[in-house]
Amino acid sequence: MSHVYRGLVFGVALLAANAAMAEEKPSGHPGTPETEMRYKGAPVPITPEQAPTVVTPKAPPMTEPEFTRAKQIYFERCAGCHGVLRKGATGKPLTPDITLKRGTDYLKVFINYGSPAGMPNWGTSGELSEKDVDIMARFLQHEPPQPPEFGLEDMRATWKLIVPPNKRPKKKENNYNLDNLFSVTLRDTGEIALIDGDTKKIINIVKTGYAVHISRLSYSGRYLYVIGRDAQVNLIDLWMKNPDNVAVIKVGLEARSVDTSKYKGYEDKLAIAGSYWPPQYTIMKGDTLEPLKIVSTRGYTVDTQEYHPEPRVASIVASHFHPEFVVNVKETGQTLMVNYADLNNLKVTSIGTERFLHDGGWDASKRYFLVAANQRNKVAVVDAKDNKLVKLVDVGKIPHPGRGANFVDPKFGPVWATGHLGDETISLIGTDPVKHKNGAWKVVRTLKGQGGGSLFIKTHPKSKNLWVDTALNPNAEISQSVAVYDINNLDKPFQVVKIAEMAGLGEGPKRVVQPEYNKAGDEVWFSVWNGKDQQSAIVILDDKTRKLKHVIKDKRLVTPTGKFNVYNTQHDVY
Repeated sequence: MSHVYRGLVFGVALLAANAAMAEEKPSGHPGTPETEMRYKGAPVPITPEQAPTVVTPKAPPMTEPEFTRAKQIYFERCAGCHGVLRKGATGKPLTPDITLKRGTDYLKVFINYGSPAGMPNWGTSGELSEKDVDIMARFLQHEPPQPPEFGLEDMRATWKLIVPPNKRPKKKENNYNLDNLFSVTLRDTGEIALIDGDTKKIINIVKTGYAVHISRLSYSGRYLYVIGRDAQVNLIDLWMKNPDNVAVIKVGLEARSVDTSKYKGYEDKLAIAGSYWPPQYTIMKGDTLEPLKIVSTRGYTVDTQEYHPEPRVASIVASHFHPEFVVNVKETGQTLMVNYADLNNLKVTSIGTERFLHDGGWDASKRYFLVAANQRNKVAVVDAKDNKLVKLVDVGKIPHPGRGANFVDPKFGPVWATGHLGDETISLIGTDPVKHKNGAWKVVRTLKGQGGGSLFIKTHPKSKNLWVDTALNPNAEISQSVAVYDINNLDKPFQVVKIAEMAGLGEGPKRVVQPEYNKAGDEVWFSVWNGKDQQSAIVILDDKTRKLKHVIKDKRLVTPTGKFNVYNTQHDVY
């Protein structure tokens, strides 16, 4: 299995599993399991030629081919943890002021054997050859090669208006039930599959950027926006006879997030995309993707107030209370309420939440946004009406909620739930500060799941089931199945449903990932994610009976991962 295949999942690398699991492979240093290192050290889609070589006079000499090799290794294996600029992220800084003092011999030992603090043993594990270790030890003593910035001119050079708005349909030209359409990420082919949720047939395979991270819908439900890890945004018109791309743009070299304006009077008017590199967000016209405003996120961390040159935009949602986008900045721990009413006089309210922000979702009222600070094992609760931090809630190890799950706990009232990458728990946080004040913004109940490695958790207002995947658990039996809880009887153990077995596939990892409901809330869809050269599938269960209803198999379904139902995504139903 290649490093890239092992290291990437929706823009998230293979994650932290429970270090105590018997099945977990050692990572080469105590206290940090192998999957945790992969999660922290996600590769970046920046190529060596995009980062010019910088020769530092006092550093050991290197040839041009050695620089190229070093940059490739660094971007594939190190940048996700230490940052593109080597200033440190979840890993330590590796800048010349530090590395030159250590010297080549010290750095070779460090790279070869790793350290208890979290550095993998790249040499003794066989991941890097002796020659590669020597190249990297010298490379780290030179100034970090910086990829180019990406400004308005760069974006406009990539912007393609394939079908102008005046050439598009005046009304819906197809007979599809768009409310029950699914946008399915085909991770390794740079495509999405549009699947009819009623007939279970593929409508179209649409070319996109690499490894689409999310799909988002315009307020009207007409336009579908997707963003790849390579920072390419595609705009798809669902009213066309055959829904397809009508505009495309790149907003940088690496990205994760996109959303559209939803506040009254601004419906379908604007779109926003946040990038990892350069660290910035871009506001665009909603119907064309024409770039209008670029804003850097470089700034100071919320805790130590230190300047960080590479704070990545982790997630973005559209507020329902103000004409604002909620922009979550990973490394600085800032949640930015970006008011888009006047782009020339942009107003941004900066809320200090917690470092290492990732993904999250609205509570049932859509007033409070709950976002995981995954390396701090917390969930930050942000009030989007009053624009302030409500609470930092301690949860399990490395929360990874996706959008989370909203339901009514029979004992504690309305809750929002998250699973975890690093342990087996599911945390239920009370979300009703009026009728259930004592439990508001606290973990009111902790469920025991199958194990660490959970990426997504899901339910539906019309369902009594809570589904939790464990796609990245090192135990194949666990990663190929899901746990389901009876919401009305949460004291009872979960039921294990062997999804991959139902798919009837051949060889391969067959990871089961991301439960997603249809509009009616009576079906739940799962991706059975296999290798690129192996058969994958989508398994559909009857939510009420928890029994198999349908399996979608098609040679075009290559590495299906994330799935987004149009209606549920459009209306923030989860």
